[in-house]
Amino acid sequence: MSWQASMCGKDSTPKGDKASLINNDELEYGDQIQQGEDGFYAQNPSIPVLGKVLNAIDVINAPFSRLNDRISQTITLPQSCSNRMRYVIAILLSMGFAISFGLRCNLGVAIVDVTNNSTFKDKNGKTQLHEPDKWARFSTSEIGFMHGSFFWGYLLTQVPGGILAQTFRPNKIFATALIGTSFLNLLVPSALQISSLLVMFIRFFQGLVEGGTYPSCHGIWSKWAPPLERSRLATIAFSGSYGGVVLGMVISGYLTQFMGWPAPFYFYALVGLMWACLWCLLSSSTPAGNRYISEAEKNYIEERLAEGGDYLSGPRTRKVPWKAILTSPPVYAIIVANFCRSWTFYLLVLSQAAYFYEVFHFEMSQVGLLSALPHLVMTIMVPLGGQLADFMRTKRVLTTTNVRKLMNCGGFGGEAFFLLILAFTESTSGAIAALTLAVGFSGFAISGFNVNHLDIAPQYASILMGFSNGFGTLSGIIGPLVVGWMTPNKTRDEWQRVFVVAACVHILGVIFYAIFASGEKQPWADEKAGDDEFTGDKAPFFNAKGYGTVGIPMANNTHMGEGRYDDYQSGPYYDVRSEHNGGSLMNYS
Repeated sequence: MSWQASMCGKDSTPKGDKASLINNDELEYGDQIQQGEDGFYAQNPSIPVLGKVLNAIDVINAPFSRLNDRISQTITLPQSCSNRMRYVIAILLSMGFAISFGLRCNLGVAIVDVTNNSTFKDKNGKTQLHEPDKWARFSTSEIGFMHGSFFWGYLLTQVPGGILAQTFRPNKIFATALIGTSFLNLLVPSALQISSLLVMFIRFFQGLVEGGTYPSCHGIWSKWAPPLERSRLATIAFSGSYGGVVLGMVISGYLTQFMGWPAPFYFYALVGLMWACLWCLLSSSTPAGNRYISEAEKNYIEERLAEGGDYLSGPRTRKVPWKAILTSPPVYAIIVANFCRSWTFYLLVLSQAAYFYEVFHFEMSQVGLLSALPHLVMTIMVPLGGQLADFMRTKRVLTTTNVRKLMNCGGFGGEAFFLLILAFTESTSGAIAALTLAVGFSGFAISGFNVNHLDIAPQYASILMGFSNGFGTLSGIIGPLVVGWMTPNKTRDEWQRVFVVAACVHILGVIFYAIFASGEKQPWADEKAGDDEFTGDKAPFFNAKGYGTVGIPMANNTHMGEGRYDDYQSGPYYDVRSEHNGGSLMNYS
């Protein structure tokens, strides 16, 4: 792909860490660049230390970018894909989440196998005693800390991940997360045989790198999803999380039983790296920057975003209205709902295998299959819920606010009801049915709170997702410790209390969300609100109605004629415009 540049203003050489020299082939729609004495520079935000880190990454990434560009020029997607590229992106995101969450199941299944202390019959029919190796004699609290350490790191990078997804290309942040966690997964089997502390350390860093996945996903949909398709596109992507748990438990269970407990770690690391190659080849942060999208679909997405009052932009440069966010009741409704849903989700991901093994005494292959069944149902229900939510919004059956409340509170209420049944049932079939229905109902809630960020503040959706998911992650830290504390003897009565607590958590979530949630765009989220949002030498936003593919309102939003705006605060800047199979840097001087 070739790019041409035209100057906008006087020459100015970028200084310090705010700029990094770039190759024109690496430009994408929405990038802000500046003319220097020796070439074009990308404008990096004024985040301490980050500029130098990004410069180093750019140097390392340069040969891979050129290779990716050459490969992409030789590939042509079928017309059915290029005309529905937003759904291709959704499916790829779903695959990425499936790998991410399947990878998290590896330790839960492996730890049950390595700590197994039971009797079995050998080939001759004699009863033998299976005892764990000396290195595998972990205490209940150690196991809880090994599970929880992932979420300590995951929690720390939720809000920073949202800010990075707001500032940089969210598709690249998502790819970096999967690549990093895949490499770290290769180290877990050896670490587990050395020390539980070393496993905690590795899992902590896996959490750190994966913290940007959900925020970057919302960052992508803020630029790719037409308003009335947000529920279905987001839930297609999110369904991979639950499908990943299904595959993770089944695959990890069978690989552990027939190939040994280290096999799942290596398998998922390899699959994660293979997916990253495909994602880097096909994805982009915006429709206009995608090499494979058809002109018709690109125009459709941009027009729908413009009609909804949303903006299609590159890296964000406005101040984040933290005070308004932190005092917004709809934001707290999302936070509380995220925490409540995450409580049961992580309970099942981390402890469901142990529950079936300890209470019903299933074998490892059975544990993997039965633990996966509820999440298989949810994998189906999540996208169906998204379709239902967008149908009600499109047909105006209910307002967006009422759709979100109906989906969220209905899902949470059904889940709480069946968790109470699960707590008091003593039959195997009853437990499986109750757990399956509970998790299935929770699939509807994803079309409530988990898409709600895009309703109330689409341009800050990645930050809000990081903020709310950070609180949700607390349940992943607290949950394993609470389960370990409540189940010291691993009896049926102890597990009963665990599920009663989970049901109560969901009932509280129903009440809070029903009172405070909203589906309307909040006043503080309006792009045009305020005259002091642009600071220093920051580049402006782009509006989806304007010159060429998209227009560009400047700092003072002064209109100078059709598709032409003026008054950069300090240039020269260039707005990258992408055309189908080509592109150019447009002159707005």
